[in-house]
Amino acid sequence: MTGDPSPNQNHLLAALPTAEFERLAGKLELVYLPLGRMLYEPGSQMHHAYFPTTSIISLHYVMATGASAEAAGVGNEGIVGISLFMGGDSTPSSAVVQTAGHAYCLDARSLKDEFNRFELLQRLLLRYTQALITQIAQTAACNRHHLVEQQLSRWLLLTLDRSASSELVMTQELLGSMLGVRREGITEAAGHLQELGFIRYRRGHITVLDRAGLETRACECYFVVRKELQRLLSDVQYRQETLPKPVAKDG
Repeated sequence: MTGDPSPNQNHLLAALPTAEFERLAGKLELVYLPLGRMLYEPGSQMHHAYFPTTSIISLHYVMATGASAEAAGVGNEGIVGISLFMGGDSTPSSAVVQTAGHAYCLDARSLKDEFNRFELLQRLLLRYTQALITQIAQTAACNRHHLVEQQLSRWLLLTLDRSASSELVMTQELLGSMLGVRREGITEAAGHLQELGFIRYRRGHITVLDRAGLETRACECYFVVRKELQRLLSDVQYRQETLPKPVAKDG
């Protein structure tokens, strides 16, 4: 399958030494994740973990009323399904595909076995989990204390870090759901960022035109999350050699 995403596009998989990766490769399956696909329902049994390459996954908390807000996003820097190696097989949050793309899928039993067997993989996953916890905590503080424009700028920058393109497919309704704010608030904030020349917004698409400018509108939360991820994985050595790809399958 020429042109398929490489496992090395996921930072955690790329950080595994060749021998450990080759042992894991036969258990990985390449899947395509369409926009809006639900990977986990709140409280449901989790059967797989996902290592995104070109997809981005949104972790949502859903209220009894049906209202929801994003707690964190996961892209090629991480893994979706930390509950599987943290001692639980379910989570109160949902995991929804925010940006369509590919991921490498690993069944729950294999992930648990590899986590318990190999110290390097365990250390990598626990460091990433700490970074994810920081992101969740910072998102909660941001949603409580910062303006919608600051929240939107933070969210756009984090999404841009995980994307190969400066154009994001995103409706105002979905953005409102991500940030837990009314559509009118998103319209106003996006409109102001567009007036400043930092983004271009047309129905269903946002293009970042000036990243440096967008950073001036973001709160400190974006920089805290980015710095913590860099700190925790700063000493990771990535593989350079080309490796055979795992088996691919349809999502």
